[in-house]
Amino acid sequence: MRTKLITGLSAGATLALLLAACATTAPAPSRGKVLYEDFCAACHGPGGKGDGVLAGEWKRPPADLTGIAARNGGTFPLAKVLSQIDGYTRSTDSHSAMPEMGPVFQDSPTVLVDTGDGIETPVPGALLALADYLRDLQD
Repeated sequence: MRTKLITGLSAGATLALLLAACATTAPAPSRGKVLYEDFCAACHGPGGKGDGVLAGEWKRPPADLTGIAARNGGTFPLAKVLSQIDGYTRSTDSHSAMPEMGPVFQDSPTVLVDTGDGIETPVPGALLALADYLRDLQD
């Protein structure tokens, strides 16, 4: 009987410690946020306002990414954002300092996404995660 009491207390103490550890652990940042911090924040800033540490290095300031939807009639233009990040819609004679990010995402497993035209289009999952994070930044 004494063994059962000790075992019960040990299990209870272990459970309490596990719950305490869970309560104090911050949730992991989203994949899109991590990608943003790795590839975008230096120019666009930590909050997407275009005020990153490298923002002053360019002839044209980086875009304020928090106003994408506002600049598009209140709708987040997913297809346009995906294409802009990827670099697909920018011509080679563009004066934009924005690098083509397509090569960064080309090895990411693809996911099917409807960008608003009713057609499921394969998109690199990492690229979609980044675009979803930008959607979350909208004012």
